[in-house]
Formats: sequence, C-alpha cells, structure tokens
Amino acid sequence: MLVVREFRALWGTEAVSLAGDQLAKVALAIMVFGRTQSALWAALVYAMTFLPALAGGLGLSQLADRYPRRAVLSSCLLAQALLVATMTVPGLPLTLLCVLVFCVGLFGAPANAAHHAITREVFGSDELYLRSQDLRGVTTNTMMLLGLAGGGLLVTAIGPYWALALDALTFAVAAGIVRARVRWRPHAGRRSDGWFDGIRLVFGDPRLRALVWLSWLVGFAAVPLGLAAPLAAELSTAEHTVGWILAADPLGFVLGAFLLSRLASPAVRMRAVPVLAVASLAVLLCFAFEPNLPVTLVLLAAGGATGAYLVTVNATFLTLVPNEHRGSAGGAYRTGLRVAQGLGVALAGALAELLGSATHTVALAGMLGTALAVLSALRWHRVRGDVTMDGR
Repeated sequence: MLVVREFRALWGTEAVSLAGDQLAKVALAIMVFGRTQSALWAALVYAMTFLPALAGGLGLSQLADRYPRRAVLSSCLLAQALLVATMTVPGLPLTLLCVLVFCVGLFGAPANAAHHAITREVFGSDELYLRSQDLRGVTTNTMMLLGLAGGGLLVTAIGPYWALALDALTFAVAAGIVRARVRWRPHAGRRSDGWFDGIRLVFGDPRLRALVWLSWLVGFAAVPLGLAAPLAAELSTAEHTVGWILAADPLGFVLGAFLLSRLASPAVRMRAVPVLAVASLAVLLCFAFEPNLPVTLVLLAAGGATGAYLVTVNATFLTLVPNEHRGSAGGAYRTGLRVAQGLGVALAGALAELLGSATHTVALAGMLGTALAVLSALRWHRVRGDVTMDGR
C-alpha cells in the first residue's frame, strides 16, 4: 500500500497529527490543572476534545461531499494549526481556551470525513483498501501506545506550551503534505444535498445499519478502559499499572489487526466478523472471577485482538456507501462510535459507583455486550447476502 503515493501522504499526515494530539491532550491537562488546581476545569477542557464530535460529525462532515475533499482536508488542518497556536499565548482566559479546544474538534470532523473518503477513492481495488486500513489501524493504535508511554514525560521535559506549539506544527506540516502529495478531485456530492442525507442513507440501508450495530459494540469494550484506575485499585497494584491496563487493549488490537492482515483473506475476514465481535466481549465475562493483574492484562489484550474485526467493518461500510455520500455517512458512523464509547464509559462509571466494584461492572458489561453482539451478528448474517470487499 505504501507504494501508492497518495495513501503514503494520507497515512503519514494522520500519524503525525495523532502524535501531536496525544501531546496536546496531556499538555492541556497539565497546563489547566497547574493554573487552577481544579480537577473540574481539567476535566472540562479534556471533555472539549470529544464533545465537538457529535455536532461536527453529524453536520459538518457533509462539507467533504459538497466541496473538493483535498481542499476541505488541507483547509481544516491549517485552521486547526492556527487555533492550537493561539492556545500557546500565556495567560489566555480559560473560557477562551475551552472555545479554542471546541473549535479544533469541530474542524476535525470534516477533516476526518474528507481524509477517509479520499483514502477510499485512492484505491481501485477493494482488497488493497482493506489492507490499507489494517496498516492504518496498527499505526493509530501504536501512536496511542506511544502517547500513553511517553506523552507525559515529553510534556514534562519541554513544557505544555512548547508541546502545544509542536501540535500546531504537526497540523501545519500535515496540511502542506496534503496540498503537495494528494491529487485534486472535484466534489463528489451535490451542494443541494440535505445536511442529514448521509444519516438517512445509513439507517435506511439494512446492511449499513447492521454494520453500525456491530461497530457500536465498542461502547461495551471501552468499559475496562474507563474504569482503569478503580480496576488497578481493586487489584491492589501500584498506580503505574493504570497505564498497563490502558495499554493492553490497543496493544492487542495492533496484534489482531496484523494477524488478520497477514493470515486471513478478505472473504475469511467477512465470515469471521460475527464470531470476533462476540468473542471481543465474551472475554469480559471472565472478570466475574476477579482475575489478578497478569490475567486481567491478558484478557484485555485478547479483547483488543478480537476487536480488530472493526477494521473489516469500517472498510466494508465505506465500500458500500456511494462515493457522493462517503463524507456525511462516514461522519455519522464515526460519531456513533464516539458516542457509544462515551456513553459506555459514563454509564459504567455510575454502575461501578452503585455496585462498589469495577471488576463486577466489567463482567456485567461483558454479559450485556455479549448478548447484544450475538443479536447484531445474527442481524448481519441475515442481511449480508453475498457482500464482499468488491462491494457486491
């Protein structure tokens, strides 16, 4: 895939931007808490990195269909660079900082929509496109692991303001690479299309709807990550093991995506999606036996590895969506993923507080998630027909 010049550029820009984002999240948390000594302000600013996904993903993603996608992607990246650079101004009011963080997220929605839609256009072969998404999944999760492992150390070494400046630079570099390396294409959709046509398309097609249900199962898989700190406390382990718990899932995902890419054909992967979806949540049932730390890490890694079925689901979804709606439909799809993760973690936190046990909460999430995964797998089996990665 890396021999394809445009994909190489898109892959590189996403990796660079993601690395900068990991630094920025850590830098903002340290900077805000250092100024206010308030956990509420630190949490509020962090939440602002996620909240725009709902409004932007459902609405602004349409821009990636109405206008040339290269222009949308490069312009949004440049706007994000300017916004993040503004955050480096010393003494900036916290309310303005929240507004800036929110706007960065808003621009991220059409940028992501354009990025994914262009990537699908780059490959004429559906199989090559699927392989490219394997590489993307491995890269993004590796960058997350690096961010968890070294983000805090780097921000501590260079300071939060320089970390934010570095993040702004990554956006600017990404914008330049897109302008120089990605081919210009005319807009794919019509400017007269409704803002929510993509959502209507997704939920009006039984196959797309079934894929969405399979993807939303990630809300249950995210529960152990949201409860990482209380899980570590119940295991009577040191605080640094929170990072191990957080890293186990993405590490497993990297391994799973690599093995699927190397060992399974697209046809085999399509048949394996329902099985892997169920398995990714069934492993959480083992938390009912209150495993120790090593077993916990193995279980979470196994959940991440089987959770790599999402790469196939994501690629199949964009392959089935007509090109003129890939921006808006893809934006709605990714918004659903974000909302499912957020709701899953929030509800699990409330349940853990009620039960007084994070471990049992994870087991209950596994029980409910497995049941819904079985129903989603059966639904996909009924509507899939002869769908392949050739889009038939």
